[in-house]
Amino acid sequence: MKDSKVRYYKEFTDDFEQTREQDMKLPEDYEYIRRDFFSKLKYKLVYTCAVIFGIPYCKLFLRVKYVNKKVLKKAKDTGFFIYGNHTQPLGDVFLPALPSLPKRIYTVVSPANFAIPVIGKLLPYLGALPISDTATGMKKFTEALSERIEEGKVVTIYPEAHVWEYFTEIRPFAEASFRYPVKLKKPVFTMTVTYQKSKVFRRPKSTVYIDGPFYADETLKPRLQSKDLCERVYECMKERSKASNYSYIKYKKTD
Repeated sequence: MKDSKVRYYKEFTDDFEQTREQDMKLPEDYEYIRRDFFSKLKYKLVYTCAVIFGIPYCKLFLRVKYVNKKVLKKAKDTGFFIYGNHTQPLGDVFLPALPSLPKRIYTVVSPANFAIPVIGKLLPYLGALPISDTATGMKKFTEALSERIEEGKVVTIYPEAHVWEYFTEIRPFAEASFRYPVKLKKPVFTMTVTYQKSKVFRRPKSTVYIDGPFYADETLKPRLQSKDLCERVYECMKERSKASNYSYIKYKKTD
């Protein structure tokens, strides 16, 4: 069976899923947590509908099997972080949400996602936490992220940044996003999505490995804690990625 597509890249930071407003920026007055009655109602309705849709989507379309998701129970009494590989434009909305139930997830995203037709308008109520490019905006972002964690919720981060659909390896990622669990002293779990050849369908089936918890090493200086945590998470995901045995989309590096 041949791969359905071949995609060429120069760097691991190349973006294959660009929106019509790729450089979209957040307004200075962007409200990360909307506290009025109707917004709270939308938060509940939109998220509930998303989960209801996500269950059959993951089971029937992505054909997902979770391995080791019971480890999330080790953090049932606190908020925590999930770091995953970014391989599904739509599926990555649901993949961390299902094993985290009954906890709700919030996901760090690029503002460009708000330009996606229809879904973009719903992202704030699905739990999107968009990154700002201003000092004031980043302060608000960090405060919102911290508040959700302290509420006992889950924050999902895709440190590879860009979606590479069905990519079977782990791309390098920076340590910057690991300063949040270090600062908040909260556990980290990994979610590694792998792909296996199907005997019936052209698209592969998915096996998702959950591992953790990982904690910052407080014997190190704060910046070194982030670096150390990043390296341990990366190595865990890299090892799990070896479970992939089929490239539905082949990625080839060009000069």
